[in-house]
Amino acid sequence: MFHAPRIAIDIGGTFTDIALGQDQRILSTTKLLTTHEDPAKVALQGATEVIAGAGLSMADLGGVVHGTTLATNALIERRGARVACVLTEGFRDILEIAYERRYSQYDIDLEKPDLIVPRSRCFTMPERTSVRGEILKPLDEGAMPRLLAELDASGADAVAICLLHSYAQPAHERRLRELILAARPHLSVSLSCEVSPEAREFDRLCTTVANAYVQPLMSGYLAAFANAFSEAGLTTPILMMTAGGGMTTLETAARFPIRLVESGPAGGALLAARLARACEIEDVLSLDIGGTTAKLCLIDQGRPQSTRQFEIARAARFIKGSGMPVRIPVIEMIEIGAGGGSIARVDGMGRLSVGPDSAGSAPGPAAYGQGGTDPTVSDGDIAMGLIDPARFAEGRIQLDLDTCNDAIASGVGTPLGLDVSAAAAGIAAIVDENMASAARVHAIESGKDLAKRTMIAFGGNGPLHATRVAARAGVGRIIVPRDPGVGSAVGFLYAPVGFEIVRSLHTELDGIDLAALNALLGEMQTEAEAVVRLASDGPVERERWAFMRYVGQGHEIEVPLPTGSLTANDLPALRDAFESGYRQQFSRPVPGMRIEILNWAVRVSTPEPSPDPVKAAPPGDALASSAERVIHCDVGGPETRAGLFERHNLKPGDRISGPALIVEPQTTTLVSTGWIASVDGDGNLILEDQR
Repeated sequence: MFHAPRIAIDIGGTFTDIALGQDQRILSTTKLLTTHEDPAKVALQGATEVIAGAGLSMADLGGVVHGTTLATNALIERRGARVACVLTEGFRDILEIAYERRYSQYDIDLEKPDLIVPRSRCFTMPERTSVRGEILKPLDEGAMPRLLAELDASGADAVAICLLHSYAQPAHERRLRELILAARPHLSVSLSCEVSPEAREFDRLCTTVANAYVQPLMSGYLAAFANAFSEAGLTTPILMMTAGGGMTTLETAARFPIRLVESGPAGGALLAARLARACEIEDVLSLDIGGTTAKLCLIDQGRPQSTRQFEIARAARFIKGSGMPVRIPVIEMIEIGAGGGSIARVDGMGRLSVGPDSAGSAPGPAAYGQGGTDPTVSDGDIAMGLIDPARFAEGRIQLDLDTCNDAIASGVGTPLGLDVSAAAAGIAAIVDENMASAARVHAIESGKDLAKRTMIAFGGNGPLHATRVAARAGVGRIIVPRDPGVGSAVGFLYAPVGFEIVRSLHTELDGIDLAALNALLGEMQTEAEAVVRLASDGPVERERWAFMRYVGQGHEIEVPLPTGSLTANDLPALRDAFESGYRQQFSRPVPGMRIEILNWAVRVSTPEPSPDPVKAAPPGDALASSAERVIHCDVGGPETRAGLFERHNLKPGDRISGPALIVEPQTTTLVSTGWIASVDGDGNLILEDQR
């Protein structure tokens, strides 16, 4: 555990969350609006505030952990470098061909994914390597003058090199980088054999392009961030949160900035997983609702689901295949445009919709009084009385109720013939159903049952919407942790230092060359451990997986590998583990089918600090509120009176019957009608549906 004070900074699309912790205790937190023109500015401001509030100085810190949406936003908003590709001669059109299919077969107005690099900036070099890594045609260095002239004419700032089968033989890519940098040292060069050394040429190329696209931006940002904190007196290293749930050094993050995509939500999943272990809950659904998006993650036996592929900037937001595929280790979650800033509107057919676009931090929801005129989810919550204007955002933002009501009336109420309260209720109903529907689909796709799960809700809007989403999703129990408004930042504090590598070595299970495989796994482990050792010299844990499928199938199932060198005696257990995983996802295995393995993964990480078990709560009292507030459109009816409770006044064992609002500095928990909230021995809120 972190014995010296450590600070975590999560820069999101709307808010920047900061948490200061020491010895499993959170000392201080804050939440500020993100300044997109200079994200490090508000991060330093907030860090200085929480450090001073704890009576410490920057020099007292034992570390800084940082996660940011900057890489994600740069990819979505197309604010990266001008990238050129270098490919094997004869394979110039990998990006154009893609998967050779339309993601929406019958859409005559289909919008193709924007893959960043047009054909005019795709260049080739004479060379060829076989799928087994044999050099069939040496790299023709005599073609370099032509390539350099093409790069110059393209105006490229960055180069993505993706040669055929370079995951099996990287020599040509590495030599090509040497030649380019020797002649054009100002260029930023990304190699597919380092960024994503896996089979599937299109996915590997897209990942390398994405890395090259954000690398100049992120390198500059990370250097500026580190410099700002150094000038403020920081003397310890800054570690970056990755999408896979581990921390890495600034240097590694600058080389592979694509791994920072979705790093913020990963912290929230780690927080939920840690709480699940502390509460000894096996099946969990985490719900993280921020200002821009809602993130849902399935957690089993205290571990979030993970994946090696996701899509960025989908042309059709909810349709698979409409975005840019990226293959990196990432905590698997579904993310939808359902945050506090998500904009509500009525379309030409009189249908109310919410998101996916957001008002962000500038201008923000109409109620912020910063020039926003569109009604948002937060405006709806404010109009329904669920948010106390005097306590919102620690009193940093003075809410403008008149502007809020005007925005809802003009944007939703008048077009639908509803008053402000009914229009606000409609916004809430749509966004809550969007989240519940996303949770149901995600669970079904994973072969999981939501009804058996406990929801862990956090984020600035998570506790406020949790009971309403849970009721629609069929979940009857919710946990709201301490400091939920900055949940992802708190999760950062418990993240291990870790690095994961995935490599391709295609083989059938019955024909594995164990010597070659063990050599590959050993090389991967050495490489991953070298990255971890840059940030930690303590003990490490090692995990390995095989990605297995029936011969001819297109997608794999992740199967853990035993420790040590693999032997022939391990193969029957691998077959059983694969068929068990296949049965869980698809109901039954396929008898008599051969099994093949495409990719192998190794993860090296420092041990995750074990949480202390949650203490038993003493018998408590059913509390009566000393204050009430009229709220609209709770589960129990169009208007009702809800008790008001200050969370910091609650003690373990206390019980509160809904409808009620439990208020704290950075968020509010809604206890809906028919629900009961209690406080466990660690101060977590436990909400249970009594209906």
